[in-house]
Amino acid sequence: QVQVVESGGGLVQAGGSLRLSCAASGSILNILSMGWYRQAPGKQRELVATITTRGSYADSVKGRFTISRDNAKNTVYLQMNSLKPEDTAVYYCKVVVTRPQIGNYWGQGTQVTVSS
Repeated sequence: QVQVVESGGGLVQAGGSLRLSCAASGSILNILSMGWYRQAPGKQRELVATITTRGSYADSVKGRFTISRDNAKNTVYLQMNSLKPEDTAVYYCKVVVTRPQIGNYWGQGTQVTVSS
């Protein structure tokens, strides 16, 4: 059993910054990748950034967001700079575990609201 917990969301003005954290715990021997997705009201969930050994990003956040990972802590971070109102969404963390069992695990989400 794996638990995924996000933190760090909140309300920020346009142009501001936030840092999200996501920690995975439980039955984990190896994590293949960790990533962030977001879902705005009335829209589908979309990929924001993922990281294995290197990060990859959605075009909409390139140059503004940075994903990083602390393997020792099974934690992934998302540094969000130059935030825009269109970044407003619930941000979800996804963890892909390969050992002892293969599985995809999601957190409960954290709200990010960017005011104009």
